[in-house]
Order: sequence, then structure tokens, then C-alpha cells
Amino acid sequence: MTLDAKIPQGPLAEKWSKHKFDLKLVNPANKRKYDIIVVGTGLAGASAAATLAELGYNVKAFCFQDSPRRAHSIAAQGGINAAKNYQNDGDSVFRLFYDTIKGGDYRAREANVYRLAQVSVNIIDQCVAQGVPFAREYGGLLDNRSFGGSQVSRTFYARGQTGQQLLLGAYSALNRQIHAGKVKMYTRHEMLDVVTIDGHAKGIVTRNMLTGAIDTHAGHAVLLCTGGYSNVFYLSTNAIGSNVTAAWRAHKRGAFFGNPCYTQIHPTCIPVTGDHQSKLTLMSESLRNDGRVWAPKTVEIAEQLRKGTLKADQVKEDDRDYFLERKYPAFGNLVPRDVASRNAKEMVEEGKGVGGSGFAVFLDFADAIKRLGEETVKAKYGNLFDMYIQITDENPYKQPMRIYPAVHYTMGGLWVDYNLSTTIPGLYALGECNFSDHGANRLGASALMQGLSDGYFVIPYTLGDYLAKIGPKKVDTSHPAFEQTKQDVIAHVNKLLSLKGTKTTNEYHRELGHIMWEYCGMARTDEGLRKAKGLIQALKADFWKNAIVTGENEEVNASLERAGRVADFIELGELMIDDALMRKESCGGHFRVESQTADGEALRDDENFAFVAAWEFKGENQPEELHKEQLTFEAVHLSQRNYA
Repeated sequence: MTLDAKIPQGPLAEKWSKHKFDLKLVNPANKRKYDIIVVGTGLAGASAAATLAELGYNVKAFCFQDSPRRAHSIAAQGGINAAKNYQNDGDSVFRLFYDTIKGGDYRAREANVYRLAQVSVNIIDQCVAQGVPFAREYGGLLDNRSFGGSQVSRTFYARGQTGQQLLLGAYSALNRQIHAGKVKMYTRHEMLDVVTIDGHAKGIVTRNMLTGAIDTHAGHAVLLCTGGYSNVFYLSTNAIGSNVTAAWRAHKRGAFFGNPCYTQIHPTCIPVTGDHQSKLTLMSESLRNDGRVWAPKTVEIAEQLRKGTLKADQVKEDDRDYFLERKYPAFGNLVPRDVASRNAKEMVEEGKGVGGSGFAVFLDFADAIKRLGEETVKAKYGNLFDMYIQITDENPYKQPMRIYPAVHYTMGGLWVDYNLSTTIPGLYALGECNFSDHGANRLGASALMQGLSDGYFVIPYTLGDYLAKIGPKKVDTSHPAFEQTKQDVIAHVNKLLSLKGTKTTNEYHRELGHIMWEYCGMARTDEGLRKAKGLIQALKADFWKNAIVTGENEEVNASLERAGRVADFIELGELMIDDALMRKESCGGHFRVESQTADGEALRDDENFAFVAAWEFKGENQPEELHKEQLTFEAVHLSQRNYA
């Protein structure tokens, strides 16, 4: 089956404006007759809920945290892209579009990416009006810095707290609508299923995480804004609570899953120190503006550094390999994340890794401090340096940071068309929850851009078109589909609670993470993926036989919550393996060892794999069916990525 993305006709630059005019509208009086459910209150969810409520819709917003402010969007550090060209350095909407398509290794949909670049300029104005304290130059104008995959400065930032400040802006807009009575906020509620009637999404089933009450909620449409699934790897930079459950349960109800194997490994994370860790910490990509990445030129020097008989600042300049600058002189340390990550891995595999484990390279600010002064560096990156000091007890002003790649973001997600609609009518996916804008690799500072683009400027138009077509006929939970779906959820919860084995679900999660990182991480092989599939199938069987879930449903039960999420991660992990096995090419973050250039770069197969892989759930323990959305490129020329 070939999927129809519903991309508008006409020139690329005119598609969105023409499409907005062609979409049906809901008049202001009728908007009050529609109920919209928004699941997740990060940047995509909070912006969507606030905007839809401002338009007049009745919104119910759900999050499993105790406050929308605790959404994982708050952890984003480095910045948000926008094609404002404030630096007068040659940026434009088309250049941002081109950089994003190229950065994603030509595996993204042109129309969506161009719209994202167009809308980016509006996002900054929106956020400034909300009071987001972006960094400013001495004259008061908004400042910009560079990020990977770009040769211009287009990233707006608030020190290393950009996600936090943007989320507070969206949260303030959301709070205004809560106070106005247009948004009803449900905190500490976890979505466990989607209710469909005649093939259309009409509600959700949730569990109250404080009381265990399982309830149904009706709406004319459901928006999933629940983030990505990096925690399938157990160790990632995501918050421990981040999970795939909402998207996965929607997938099992008929929403296709797009490109699940496309995961992003971020090159600048604080290295793993042992099995005691439950998560990893990101050091923002913005640090690569002024920090220089290097490894020792010889294994002998690396061994001295690992033993502690030599300190980094004692290594002579001639004995340092600034490998990104050497291999990619045009972009230097600001190559895209997948390229930087693979090169760091290469250094470690050559025996040139540093730190106690040997799984690290250096990010050095000595030159920047000498050029700019410590106070200037502190003003730009101070909170990031403070985080590093607190976690490692090392002073990055005096010694280089130690960094190593870690799982950070997922480009895959629920498949959506140009309108952000999944394959279930009435069910939409926004932000990282969908697959749409980043291809096989996300450029830095584009996640915040996509989340706010979808919530503030896309879904208010496209959702209205759907609602106008179905009409404001009342939807309530008296329909039998709600009770049936609720009973399905209760049965699943009881099945989890019946597990009285000897292994905790956290142990299973850690085992799954080891499998995924080893065989479906930075490098993937046919043999390794096939082995991983067998290991995951065995892990799943053992989980349902030997896992232990303590407590009852009618209480705060973290054991039950984790069990449900881990069970979903195990199933998703197998689909990720299937997707990676099917895609016999390298592209972006998906690096198949069998498919690389003589220089070790990702080698695409455009003739056979220039498509989005969209997987359809066919039943428990049944192989999923692959559907394809063919990608066509009219505005850019398909070519081997070159950052040299």
C-alpha cells in the first residue's frame, strides 16, 4: 500500500498558504460546540491546547506529571532555529529548508520541511510577545548562534535554558485558558488507550495515577503530543518518565508507525559511568560553537590519559587530533549530530578514547577562554558548565569536558500526513510524537521549532478542516465503544498486576536497553539485528513469565506504571529491529555497516529506499505490515552528503 500524504499541489513556497485557504473553517460560534482532547503538555501540547482554546474550542489537556511545567521540553538546552537572517549572513527560508533536508539525509518530506522553515519566523515573534527572555546583543537586538549542519547563525537561545523558557511561555498561555475555563487540566493522568467509533478517534482511556481510577473521556478529536521513545534504550538523555505508551497504544488501534528505527545519537553527552545510572545528561550542542572536539593522536597518549598519569591540558598541541576540523573543514565542529557521533565512536574504537572507561573524547574551551575571556564564556554557557561540574566534579574552565554520544531524540514516530493526521481520522500527532520533519537525522535546535510550529501554527488550521467536515454532533462516553475500550485497559492492568515473578521490570528495561544499544545503536549489521530480534522475543516471553509487579491498582503504584511502559518498549524494540533490518542502506542516524562509503560515511540507496516506512499493527505476536510513502524531491537535488 502506498500512502497518500495529502501534500497540496503547486510550487513549494506556495503550498502552505494555498492549503490554508483551501481548508474548511469552523465559524467562531460553532467552535464552542467542539471538544478537543490534548495528551501531553510539553511545547507541542501546551501550545496546541492554548491556541485551540483561544480560538474558542473546549479543550481537555492531560499529562502524567504533577504540572505541565515538568514536561521534558523543559530540558532542551541550546536553542530554537528560525530563518530571520538577523545576522545578515545569508540565511533564508530556503536555506533553512535545504539544511534540514540535507541534515536529515534526504529522508524527510519536502513539503513539511518547507512549511516548518516558513513558520519558524513567526515562532520567534510569538515567543518574544510572551516574554521569553531570549539572549540579546549589547544593543538590545536578539542574538543568534550557530548549530550543527549549518554555516549561518540562526539559533535563538536563552543561555542553556531555552526549552525551559519556551515552555514557560507556552505554559503561561495555557494557564490563561485554564483560568478562562476553556481548558480543563488533568494532571497525574496517564493515557492508556484510544477510543475509536466507526474508525474515527473519539476519546481516550486514562488511569488516575493517584487513585488508580480508570476513566473515559470523549472528544471530537484527539491530539497526541507525548514526545519520543528514546528510553527504549533505557539510558538516554530523556527524563526517566518519558515513554512510548500513548503512541504505541494508538498504533495498536490502527495508527501507522513511521520510520521507527530512526533514532538520534547526540555527540555531546556526559559519558556513562556504570550500571548504577538510570539516565544520561546532555551537554548542549551550542557548546560546539566555542568548544573544540579532540582526541589524542596516539594510543600511547590515550593510555596515559586514561590512567591519570597525564592531564588533558598537558597534551601538546601537536599530539592532539581535532578530528572534526581535520575531516570536515567547511563545517568543523558544527557537523550534524550523526556525523559527529560516528567520528567520536571511531576514535574510541581506535583506542584513542579518554576517561576512566575509555569511552569519551574531549570538548575543549581553552581557545575560547583565551580569545573571549572566562567571563564571556560563563555568560554564554555558565549553567551548562555548572551542571558539568556538579555531575563530574571536574572544572571545564580548567580542563576539557569529556563527552561521548548517547541516545537523545527519535525522528521516527506515528505516521502523519501534511495535516498532521495519523491513519486514524480524528487522531493527530504533534511534535516528536510524529515522524514528519527531520528525516533520518534531526539538526540541532529544530525540535523546539517543530513542536511550537505544530502547536501554534499548523494544527489550528488543519484540525478545523476535519471538524468542519464531521460537524459538531455531540460525542459522549455513553457509546459502547468507550466501555469496551475501558474493559480492555482494565484487563491489561490486571494482567500486569498478576505478574508475581522474581525480576523487576526495571531489570527487563535495562536488558532491553543493552540489546538495543549494542545491535540497533550507532552501528547496525544484518547479523546483529537478527540476533537482537531473537533476544527481544525471548525477553518478551520471559517478561510475561518472570516479571514482578507489586502493589494494587487503587493507589499510587510506580511499579505498575513502569511495567506497562516497559512492556510497550519491548514490543516497540522488536518493530525498530524489523525496520532497521528492512532498510538495507545507511542514512543519517541509521548506519548499516554494510552500506558505507570508502571514507566511512553513510551510503544511501535512493533507488530502493527513498520512502517513509509506515508499519501497520496486525495483531498480537503477528508480523507488522509495511506500507510506503514514496519521497519525491523537486526543490533539492539528491546527493551524497558532504560537510567537508
